[in-house]
Amino acid sequence: MTRIALITGSNRGLGRATALALARNQIRVVAASRDGAHDVVEEIVASGGEAIAVRLDVADLTSIEAARVAVLAGIEKEWSASTIDVLVNNAGVGLFAPLGDIAAEDFDATFSTNVRGPLFLTQALLPHLSEGARIVNVSSSLSRHSSPATSVYAASKKALEALTRSLALELGPRGIRVNSIAPGPTATDFNGGAMRDSDAMREFLSGQTALGRVGDPDDIADAISALVSHEFRWASGERIEVSGGVLM
Repeated sequence: MTRIALITGSNRGLGRATALALARNQIRVVAASRDGAHDVVEEIVASGGEAIAVRLDVADLTSIEAARVAVLAGIEKEWSASTIDVLVNNAGVGLFAPLGDIAAEDFDATFSTNVRGPLFLTQALLPHLSEGARIVNVSSSLSRHSSPATSVYAASKKALEALTRSLALELGPRGIRVNSIAPGPTATDFNGGAMRDSDAMREFLSGQTALGRVGDPDDIADAISALVSHEFRWASGERIEVSGGVLM
């Protein structure tokens, strides 16, 4: 049976690359993002894959419920399906500021998207996840090592990893695997594309990795694709870092 995957934040960056990678592996894609992900859906369909788009702002609980309804209606209409087999909680925001510049509303916005969103989206979809489904939460190598001005972002990703382990234990009786992927420095449009667009920043960060370069979105997307495959059936509650060996 062809599996169905829902990827949040799939209009750009890691989410877009993950949607394309899963589609290449014959997985049907529900591409979710705040503004819609119609471009990636069109690209998947043009390449012979199957995909639909759904609007979703994971920081908005009302949007989560509306998206749940839209997802169920969409997969029923397009594929006569009623369950999701893969959930990739990828949507995230960054807060990179020194302690003195952090505002309470910025802290709340970061945790609402990076922690609360994955929790309540998973909760909303729980009755609709297939037995043996895979959940991947996208974390960061910054949950392991420290860099200046990353305290709130790193803390949100560490919290997401704790959530991952707890849900792996709780959902294990249904055969649902829950793992986290922790990318290192990756050249995407995250944080306004700061790293992608700066030769100096990429050179500096490349010098901190064992493999001598920063990652690209496909490096992470292919790892996620592998993690939701049958070959990783015995992994649950794990944190898998895909960082090229940054700051070992």
